[in-house]
Amino acid sequence: MSIASALGLTVNDTVVLQNSNKLAVRLLPCDVLARVAPLARQVAQFGIELAQWLAETGSPVAALEPRAAPRAYERDGFVVTLWTYYAPVTARGVAPADYAKALARLHAGMRKLDVATPHFTDRVAEAQQLVASRDQTPALADADRELLGSTLGSLRRTIVDRSAAEQLLHGEPHPGNVLSTKNGLLFIDLETCCRGPVEFDLAHVPEEVVEHYPDADQDLLGECRALVLAMVAAWRWDAGDQFPNGRGAGRELLRTIRRGPPWPTLEVVMRRVAGP
Repeated sequence: MSIASALGLTVNDTVVLQNSNKLAVRLLPCDVLARVAPLARQVAQFGIELAQWLAETGSPVAALEPRAAPRAYERDGFVVTLWTYYAPVTARGVAPADYAKALARLHAGMRKLDVATPHFTDRVAEAQQLVASRDQTPALADADRELLGSTLGSLRRTIVDRSAAEQLLHGEPHPGNVLSTKNGLLFIDLETCCRGPVEFDLAHVPEEVVEHYPDADQDLLGECRALVLAMVAAWRWDAGDQFPNGRGAGRELLRTIRRGPPWPTLEVVMRRVAGP
């Protein structure tokens, strides 16, 4: 609130929209969306620059707040970025065909950019480091630690060995990072962008969406789904993780990995955690 007020925006109240490892807050009455994250290991400025570049290509991404300078604001160990607030246009779910079309447009826009980004294997390596560190994942049982470590390593090698075509990716285009607005579907949280095969992105979306995405390699998609499940499992066992019911999600993800293929989507697994 103080950051926005210092920029001349009127802020008398806030509404928390999401509270997890990152915080999303609607500032009122100026109607700005503030995204707040711990300062450590954040890449907020990269996300801002990428949003600007993608907007220039006409890609379906959320816009920055035009009344504020496009930068990351640091305060008290946190970094804050300010974005346009989009009022939801429908309480119903996003149509799979529209979702797939928007993701294909995003991928097309990303192919026009030549920017330095991490490789998807860098993100896998981060998960492997978490699993290998008993200090960072103290509650992870030895057998589960071995399962996750071997799964991450073998799938990383298998996918790389396929030598599939690679491009800039969103990194986590799951339903939680898609907004339904009067301007159509828009993607948010670009800080996870990386390079890799499009199937790595598709591994984060519901099965019905993939059915409308052209020319996906189904074998590669299955391997990427298993990899994503293992990566998310590693995040959930991080001692500093603040995902709601993260430990429950971590246990369900381990059970899913132990059962083996056919690999469900991440959405299916998370529905199991949420229950009826």
